Amino acid sequence: MTSTGEGPSATGSSSISANTSQISLADQFARSTEEEILIALDEMRTDNERLEKETIILSRYLKRVDPKDIQTQIKGLAEASPVQQDVVRVHKRRSRSRTGSTERLLKLTTEQKCDIAQREHDELREEINKFKHETEKVLDTYKATREEAEIRQGEIKKSSYEFNRDIVLGAKNPRTGKVIAERVSRYFEDKMKTRKALIEKLRLKNSTLKVQKKKLQMALKQKEDMGEVLHEVDFKQLRIENNQYLEKIDERNQELLKLKHSSGNTLQVLNTYKKKLNHLTMESNRLKKEIAQREELLSKIDEETESVEKERVKAESVNVNLRRQLQDYIVPEVIDYVQVRADLYDLTKTLKTWERKVDIAQMELQKYQKQWMLMREHSRSVNPWANMEQHAAL
Repeated sequence: MTSTGEGPSATGSSSISANTSQISLADQFARSTEEEILIALDEMRTDNERLEKETIILSRYLKRVDPKDIQTQIKGLAEASPVQQDVVRVHKRRSRSRTGSTERLLKLTTEQKCDIAQREHDELREEINKFKHETEKVLDTYKATREEAEIRQGEIKKSSYEFNRDIVLGAKNPRTGKVIAERVSRYFEDKMKTRKALIEKLRLKNSTLKVQKKKLQMALKQKEDMGEVLHEVDFKQLRIENNQYLEKIDERNQELLKLKHSSGNTLQVLNTYKKKLNHLTMESNRLKKEIAQREELLSKIDEETESVEKERVKAESVNVNLRRQLQDYIVPEVIDYVQVRADLYDLTKTLKTWERKVDIAQMELQKYQKQWMLMREHSRSVNPWANMEQHAAL
């Protein structure tokens, strides 16, 4: 290292050496060919890039090192290693080189460069590990938040489905079509009881975990008081046990995911069957209404048939009486004969009218019977169970 008494002589010698080096380089470039100059230029560019990288690494190292540590290293230079002495010397030379450009150029040795590069490499690795650990924490937090959101979404869907099933569809009054308030209040009371039971369960679990935490803290404090120190073997054993527990947790999580998947499939199948059941129930209600309407129509047809049958019996009795009278008839006088013929003509006309009415009634009866048979066959083909229930009721 150069002392302060070297002043003018060192400056003059350095300027002379710089001038001579510039003259030698100029002569060398003048004697060299273009290809050699390009090759030398590439080598200089490569050296400049290397020096730039080394300068960046050294500047990072110097920014990270505390100046107080440098002063401490200067005080203990006699006991320091050669590498540390060289680094301190470099610091001094850098501060002295700032005062002027006349001092000679200082360079780090290979050992110093390796030492600085190794320290920077260790620092970068520690920063990477720290950043990796922080990102893993953030990733675990996001995963836990996502799982909580998925669980919450599933609970909301389940609650919505149960509310629609039990309140929106199941709590309607069939007569008014409005939701029954008692069922709604009972539904929310049951939900509140379930929530309270869950809160109580979580509270007990939390208190149990607090007790376990307190026990572990007391055990750790006892170990610290007794002077028990964990060795590297203990840490390795704990790391192995931790890995085993993590594998078991992963297996349990996989099983839980499978159970959630199967539960979702089961819920989908259940919803499908419930939709089918609702559709069949609506179809059954429609068929019951249609059967009631047709039974009412059939009763009306039966009443009309009975009334027509009574009229037909009356007409037949009248016809029989008239035929009997005709058989027992004795030819009266001409005037009586004319009068009787007129009465007979009126009665014959009335008889034809009644016979025509009977024919019309029979045609109507046959028509209604055909309609009834068609309706019965259609109802049997649509819902055979309803016919069995009807026969059972009859």
